[in-house]
Amino acid sequence: EEQLTYMKKQNEELSIKLDQSLSQNKALAEQIRQLTKALYGSKSEKSKYQAPDGQTSLFDDDPSFNESEHTEEQSTATITYTVNRKLHKKKRNDSFHEGIEIEEVHHHPTNTQCDCCLSQMTEAGKTIAREEAKFIPAKMMRIQHIEHAYECKHCKMDATQKAQMKRGKAPQAAIQRSIAGPTVLAKLIYDKFIQYLPLYRQVKEWERYGLLTNDKNLSNWVIRAAEDWLLPVYEQMKQTLTAKSVLHVDETYAQIIKRSDGKSGQSNAYNWVFRSVPSQGPIIVLFQSALSRSRSVLEEFTEGFKGTVICDGYSAYGNLPDVSFANCWAHVRRYWLKADSKNGQIGVDYCDQLYRLERQFKHLSPGKRRKARQKHSKPIIEKFLKWVDESPFFGRNALAKAAEYTLNRIHGLKAFLFDGRIEIDNNPAENAIRPNVIGRKNWLFSVSEAGAKANAICLSLAETAKANSIDFYQYLVTLMTELPNLPIHQQPEILNNYMPWSKKIQATCAN
Repeated sequence: EEQLTYMKKQNEELSIKLDQSLSQNKALAEQIRQLTKALYGSKSEKSKYQAPDGQTSLFDDDPSFNESEHTEEQSTATITYTVNRKLHKKKRNDSFHEGIEIEEVHHHPTNTQCDCCLSQMTEAGKTIAREEAKFIPAKMMRIQHIEHAYECKHCKMDATQKAQMKRGKAPQAAIQRSIAGPTVLAKLIYDKFIQYLPLYRQVKEWERYGLLTNDKNLSNWVIRAAEDWLLPVYEQMKQTLTAKSVLHVDETYAQIIKRSDGKSGQSNAYNWVFRSVPSQGPIIVLFQSALSRSRSVLEEFTEGFKGTVICDGYSAYGNLPDVSFANCWAHVRRYWLKADSKNGQIGVDYCDQLYRLERQFKHLSPGKRRKARQKHSKPIIEKFLKWVDESPFFGRNALAKAAEYTLNRIHGLKAFLFDGRIEIDNNPAENAIRPNVIGRKNWLFSVSEAGAKANAICLSLAETAKANSIDFYQYLVTLMTELPNLPIHQQPEILNNYMPWSKKIQATCAN
């Protein structure tokens, strides 16, 4: 009996261990499937469940195939739609801008004498055989600023008079004792932050134009130009940004080789991005370089800001004075999409319902959008959260993670219902930070913190100019030419005329 009792107890323990192993194997199998999908599967977040009405899949299990065939009495009436599409015929010259210079090349017969009667032939007509684009490479010029001095001969001959002299004054250079003029600096910065061309690759291009330099010189030019003339514009834009009441915030990693905190150059640094919303005036996009991802960076940048920050679920976003946080529904949808199951489909469908409504509310004023959300979006959210709360999702699988992520951020996810200025997701910030990610793949790292700061300043002006439909190259030329000759430090209000949305800049630099 003792032996039977012992064996029974041993069997129970083994059964418990077996159940635990099976549960662990199931979780690991799901994790392997998720990792395999992430590595080899589609990177798009478009749901495979989003099919047009009435259109089904031949490859997925579709509930419509499991239903019995409808009889004639049960079937609904067939509705036929007629779609009229406009045919767009692309002309050969559609690829050229209007007003581009045209050069005509005329081709005449080598011999205009008639082969029959030997008389001279006259022109009967002409035909454009083809059009082609011709590229004229840029050229480098060496500009010498020469100051002329004038004197008065009459006063010079009169011993009782002081000698009278006048001298022409050359405008101040963007960088003192440097050959880099405004157009060179503008192209240098434009090529790096719009074309994502690293400085070491630009050296050969400048040499081809006739300017002998190296990547160290180019780096110094970018840093000096950013610190002297772009930073004041950046600071003025920051004041305008933090005076608003709604901000998008996001961050991504970067790399700085020479760090002041003593950490290895392999350690992650970060670029934070802050973006305003369209309902509060011109769009402003600002980047902030930092050595960490801690809350202190957010606290420092948003000092004096009072309002709502739209962000993802990162723990640093929280517990700031006078700041409330709205969470991103795109991240919620992403978690349910990863679940890749029937329950995951239900979660994605709830999110898609909200997004369909947002597309309808897009052009409404903030007040009307808030009322529309209260009427239509709020019931969907309450139903969704009740379903998540009552569903038995537990463990370490994707469904449990999606449910936990959703329930832990209920307050932040509901924030957009009570303020029409708040967007449903943080996608504008993620889109704004994408150029930094693309650039990072090309220029790889910053050697110094000064270089990382200059990169953040230049990216800020580039993305803000782009958001306000400004030609970034022309904008840079204007800044580098005019700001060195203005008392911007004594009279900072002058900088208001050089914001990307100002009338002056819109008139001279608009695309």
